[in-house]
Amino acid sequence: MAGKAVTKLVEYGIRTGLVNEEDRIYVTNRILEVLQEDSYEEEEVLEETDSLEEILGELLELAGEKGLIDAGSITARDLFDTKLMGCLVEPPSVVTEKFYRLYQESPKKATDYFYKLSQDSDYIRRYRIKKDVRWQVDSPYGKIDISINLSKPEKDPKDIAAAKKMAQSGYPKCLLCKENVGYAGRMNHPARQNHRVIPLTIQEKKWGFQYSPYVYYNEHCIVFCGEHVPMKIDRNTFVKLLDFLKFLPHYFIGSNADLPIVGGSILTHDHYQGGNYTFAMAMAPIEKEFQIPGFEDVKAGILNWPLSVIRIESKEEDRLIDLADHILKTWRSYSDPDAFLFAQTDGEPHNTITPIARKKGEYFQLDLALRNNITTEKYPLGVYHPHAQYHNIKKENIGLIEVMGLAVLPARLKGEMELLAQAILDKKDMNEDERIQKHAAWVETFIPKYPDINRENVMDILKEEIGQVFVHVLEDAGVYKCTPEGREAFMRFIEKL
Repeated sequence: MAGKAVTKLVEYGIRTGLVNEEDRIYVTNRILEVLQEDSYEEEEVLEETDSLEEILGELLELAGEKGLIDAGSITARDLFDTKLMGCLVEPPSVVTEKFYRLYQESPKKATDYFYKLSQDSDYIRRYRIKKDVRWQVDSPYGKIDISINLSKPEKDPKDIAAAKKMAQSGYPKCLLCKENVGYAGRMNHPARQNHRVIPLTIQEKKWGFQYSPYVYYNEHCIVFCGEHVPMKIDRNTFVKLLDFLKFLPHYFIGSNADLPIVGGSILTHDHYQGGNYTFAMAMAPIEKEFQIPGFEDVKAGILNWPLSVIRIESKEEDRLIDLADHILKTWRSYSDPDAFLFAQTDGEPHNTITPIARKKGEYFQLDLALRNNITTEKYPLGVYHPHAQYHNIKKENIGLIEVMGLAVLPARLKGEMELLAQAILDKKDMNEDERIQKHAAWVETFIPKYPDINRENVMDILKEEIGQVFVHVLEDAGVYKCTPEGREAFMRFIEKL
């Protein structure tokens, strides 16, 4: 019964280069073992028209019929099809050897190979990524990228309940640990039999290089410490970022901040994110140059960007590291009550930095976004965090990816946009529909701008207005506003340097 679908999966492996022809029988038998099939008759596949998603779908239905999985559970299906795909992927040592052999020819050839492998192996699920909705909007700061992330499947309530009942396991310690490679997964932790990591040395320590399974942008990679140690922004951060650029000069690399509210979702494991993509921030010009005493040889300036960013640039990496460390240390202890900036309150530190590094020809370039996570009664989620009036669109933290100019918006927005479009066309009261009532006040603010809203343009209008909300969200996250008063306060900090 499984014959044709198994043959299709093996053929897929051979066609994509995951499987050598010589390993056909071996791989076939591994798949049969997972399916608990005792017999097999190879069926001829005349023309490969089925997609990987369709092939895996056939095998998942078979597994459901045999009682191997609950075919109605997304989590169970993901665990099982990852186990199947793990049969096709070569061992880590072979993947690493191929990567470094290609690296001798060029770093780009090595990353091209590894990125393709990460997609062909279904670790990056192409058929889910393509569901993401993406567009751009113009802003005073350049073209801003907007995305609605649909590639993370919504958890089924019964899967959530099953995960809660499971005994807590400390292995792997988190989603970034090297122990994830080849891990079978469980209801509350994804399977990773098809996952591979390239070992590399950063600042004379063992680190790992992998791609994000959700690829928010082209070749979205993660570089993580070989040990499970917490995020920390200090001088060593700048050393490690530039070390990585020497390894893969065609990529950028950045770090989330190391404090809650302004940091990333995983602060417990030291890691960076990079990739082969040019964000609006990278193209933003310097609006005001300045010199820092003792560092006259390093180009420095304030970036024309909604967040408060200092850009520094030099051919000499040591000089760049020294200056970045000087800026970080000064910022950590800097307070300016007139600008509502406090380095700490009640012993709790508030100031940190989101750093991004890239190579521009012979020059190393560092963008240092100044961050502060203070909260007040008026802004309980953070003063320099998306304000409540924008929570209908974006409530989550502004992390590294957003700092650079890419909105990662929640999946709920896609359905809400469709409901909003219809409500606008029908001139309905949005307060009467609980699914979209949170958008009612916002919609009222922009409707008068568009005298002719019709079926052809309503979705484009919504995209434009969502994009402009995200621009305001980025401005909220800026500790110094793009106003004369804000820039005057920014210069008070620069003078401290």
